[in-house]
Amino acid sequence: MNFGRILLVKCLLLLSPSVRCSVATRMYRAVNESALLSVAAAAGDVYDATWLRGRNKLLRLNNRTVRYYVPRDQCRCKIFLNGTLQIENVVKEDSGSYTVTVYLENGKLVAEEQTALVVLEPVPQPILSAECINKTASVKCEVKQKRKDETFLIELTQDKTKKLQKNGTRLELHTRYSGPFRCVVKNQVSEKTAEKVIKCSGQLDLYLIFIIAGGAVFFVAFVILITYCIRKKQRQKYEGDGEEQVMQACKVESEMVVRKLPQPPCSLTPKQLRVQQRPLPLPQPQPQPQPLPPRPRPRAQPPAPSRPRQRP
Repeated sequence: MNFGRILLVKCLLLLSPSVRCSVATRMYRAVNESALLSVAAAAGDVYDATWLRGRNKLLRLNNRTVRYYVPRDQCRCKIFLNGTLQIENVVKEDSGSYTVTVYLENGKLVAEEQTALVVLEPVPQPILSAECINKTASVKCEVKQKRKDETFLIELTQDKTKKLQKNGTRLELHTRYSGPFRCVVKNQVSEKTAEKVIKCSGQLDLYLIFIIAGGAVFFVAFVILITYCIRKKQRQKYEGDGEEQVMQACKVESEMVVRKLPQPPCSLTPKQLRVQQRPLPLPQPQPQPQPLPPRPRPRAQPPAPSRPRQRP
């Protein structure tokens, strides 16, 4: 919250108490806050100080005694020994020009200062909305006015794109990009923010496009790499099997060379050719052996006769 106080002219009493200083300031306060209107020329306690609002007297401090010219409950104000005026629970009707005059005990004018008090309402909560037209987002940030003379500073931001408008109540931004948007509405006494992620249908974010394209390239490269590795392994396997077969063939051939029989002569005589071309006799069937007749069974022998026992 900004309680800016703009100093237009500032003058301090340094050496001679007869120096007259004129100070004009501007002060902003929110409704229901307290406002402190100080005396720039006062280095300590003052003897005589009178505060006026416009041309009407509010109160006077004289020799540590305070006199009110308006009802205290209506003024809602009090004065300190250094001449500072305090207004509690300010309302918009308290806005205006306040003047203080400071005198010494001998009646000489020390300073005359003026303060412009501006009481403002806190800004309302902004409303952030969007409308999609032909893949273009029309983002609006607006606030509802309580009074016709109320104006605000509106700031609408999307990534690095920022748009400002002073003394307005509505701001609109057209863009082809989606994402988070931030709307800030503020005045001299308050500030409020609204944030929203806005995406239009059929609209792809640039980062999302890059991510999809990168993923597709990575997938294709991965498939190519896998295919290359599989073919390389198959080629190595076939080469290994071929070498093994060659080695086995060489081994068999060497054994055959060792056991090689004498080859027939290259030139044969006509008689040898006739002998070789003569058909071989067919094998004769062998007679089957006849089964032998069965042998006669042995006759059973009669049992031996039993002998009589002899007496002892």
